[in-house]
Amino acid sequence: MPTVLITGASRGIGRGFVDRFNEAGWRVISTCRDPGSAGLGGEVHPLDVTEQASVDALATTLKGEPIDLLLNNAGIYGPRTYAYDEIDYDAWAEVLSIDAMAPIRVAAALTENVAASNRKLMVFISSVMGSIAETATGEGMIYRSSKACLNAAVNVMSHGLQGHGIACVLFHPGWVRTDMGGPTAAIDTTTSVRGMFDVIDGLQAKDNGRFINYDGTDIPW
Repeated sequence: MPTVLITGASRGIGRGFVDRFNEAGWRVISTCRDPGSAGLGGEVHPLDVTEQASVDALATTLKGEPIDLLLNNAGIYGPRTYAYDEIDYDAWAEVLSIDAMAPIRVAAALTENVAASNRKLMVFISSVMGSIAETATGEGMIYRSSKACLNAAVNVMSHGLQGHGIACVLFHPGWVRTDMGGPTAAIDTTTSVRGMFDVIDGLQAKDNGRFINYDGTDIPW
């Protein structure tokens, strides 16, 4: 039975992943900031991805346990409407901390667990909004820059972890009807999650460093 660890598992895409991997017979390790109020069944651990002590505590709890797939899903959007001379720089720093720095913190702490597994996969939920090539608007600087930062960091990590046999892959989940995506988004959570699950299930070492849409097509950097 393969094992997946999912961050941000309490709602939205994360919760959808929990359900899908359970259906597929995986051992699912769910993490979120407040497991007591999340209503998640199965194996659940507290995790604040922005706090090194919290990440270290999880790594200690799971020491020696292989993790076939580390699924870094936790993220926020941050402020949505602002002019360039009205940017909340503290809010920008918070989004960068959660969306760009935290996934790398978690990946670094659990590298040995992933390296000890059979599948050796790290998946990071990014966004097409982090693609510089696809940016054609003057809006969304904070969120776009956080995902562009994540993309660059994972690209570097994908080279650095090759010696461990680990493949690192970034995903755009689509524009999904969640709290973040809003009620008018193009697809529902089930469509997004099932698309990504099908692609993830077929990933191999040769896919290391890819930036992929939920339907399996590549996205330009």
